Amino acid sequence: MTKARATKMIEIADELERLYPDVRCELDFATPFQLLVATILSAQCTDKRVNLVTPALFARFPDAARMAIAPVDELEALIRSTGFYHNKAKNILGAARTLMARFSGQVPHTMEELLELPGVARKTGNVVLGSGFELAEGIAVDTHVIRLTGRWGVTAHEDPVKIERDLCALLPRDRWTRVGHQIIWHGRRVCDARSPACERCTLAKLCPSANKVEKPPSLIGRRAKPPAKQPPAKRARR
Repeated sequence: MTKARATKMIEIADELERLYPDVRCELDFATPFQLLVATILSAQCTDKRVNLVTPALFARFPDAARMAIAPVDELEALIRSTGFYHNKAKNILGAARTLMARFSGQVPHTMEELLELPGVARKTGNVVLGSGFELAEGIAVDTHVIRLTGRWGVTAHEDPVKIERDLCALLPRDRWTRVGHQIIWHGRRVCDARSPACERCTLAKLCPSANKVEKPPSLIGRRAKPPAKQPPAKRARR
């Protein structure tokens, strides 16, 4: 089974490379620190929205030294539109202050050290290492990667850490960073959560979920509401 899955994943990765040869991280950044902050902001938010917010944010607080002393109310105001801004501001300030206290203001180059920063889990760590330092330590698993790998049948897991482990076992290390971004691009452009465009997907032949109607996640498990009772019709007066 592992060999069959590896063969399928290699075929998928080859097609993704053909489809998206110019793939890149879609978050805008100039330094690893800015990528770290942008990735924290991208939780429960689109990259497009984050890219609208970060120019003003980084103009005001471009590095860890300045971010570490940012007034929390000003920081929250700048990132408010990304959602969950109270918690994101707390994590960004905590990460900047930890970088200043422990890493001389520089973003560390190892997953172990990155995971010590507030707001950083493996997904963020993989984005920073892969796109900020060109270090392939793993594959960034977001909602798109979870959805597509499940539809393709290359993993039986839903937990991001276990999915990452499976994908890394199926692909050579030098493909990890690019394939992570390529899966995300495909999820955004073709394999949508609610209405995947199977009719124009060149991966359909490798996808056991192709052309199968799926309920939107928000509707799964819900009981249908009974039809509303209609008031009795009034008799016409004679």
